[in-house]
Amino acid sequence: MASIRVLVCGACGRMGQAVVQAVSHQSGILLVGAVDVVGVGEDAGAVAGVGALDVPVQDKLDAAIESAAPDVMVDFTQPAVVMANVRCALSRGIDCVVGTTGLSDDDLAEVRHLCQAHSATAIIAPNFSLGATLMMQCAQLAARHFDYAEILELHHEGKKDAPSGTALRTADLMAEARSGPFLGVPTEHVKLDGVRGGEHRGVVIHSVRLPGLVAHQSVIFGGVGETLTIRHDTTGRESFMPGVLLAIRKTQELEGLVLGLEQVLAGADRNCPKAGD
Repeated sequence: MASIRVLVCGACGRMGQAVVQAVSHQSGILLVGAVDVVGVGEDAGAVAGVGALDVPVQDKLDAAIESAAPDVMVDFTQPAVVMANVRCALSRGIDCVVGTTGLSDDDLAEVRHLCQAHSATAIIAPNFSLGATLMMQCAQLAARHFDYAEILELHHEGKKDAPSGTALRTADLMAEARSGPFLGVPTEHVKLDGVRGGEHRGVVIHSVRLPGLVAHQSVIFGGVGETLTIRHDTTGRESFMPGVLLAIRKTQELEGLVLGLEQVLAGADRNCPKAGD
């Protein structure tokens, strides 16, 4: 069976380098392209610290696709450019695995349409960590039984967005699990603007950004005489790679837009296998 040919967008960033490292050690998956606005002309393997792979970093995605002929594009770039990258890939029938957050509902609707129009797959997840995915599923289960909940998410100082996509996805799953809204806790005297966090789907979310952190999240549920805390800690970016590699492989079995790694773990869109399967 031929190897899955992979192109990485954002190949010189911290997550992009981790993807290059992971792919370079996998049988059945072959790195054929790398795109970034920095490191242009350098070998992607050398940038990622795994030795030369004969894959030069290019700065134009369309040209990289033309020369590399990938089966899958993995994108860990920035919210400002991710949709342009996804459009470029899907319109050519290239499957996508996207970890860049910041996509709107309108963006997702466009991705769904592009997948349908070009018989392609887009797996989009705010977090590719298996542990974080299980944390979200546990929070979804607990949300059925507790009326009060808040999320505390902590990330490194270089994270561009707040709250995190993981926190927003967690709140969505929690809200969808309930028959009614969460109950709020009013604060009579708020002395600092924003001190009580922001609210999404009835769940208050607090964001912390500090050097020394990687990615961490606690979901705290409150009840009569008890609390339940579900916490996940990421201590290294390599924790995301099993999920990314699984998603790359699953693009060959699925078709259409797949949201969240939990859908991949569950077998995702069971009624929409790849055409011809």
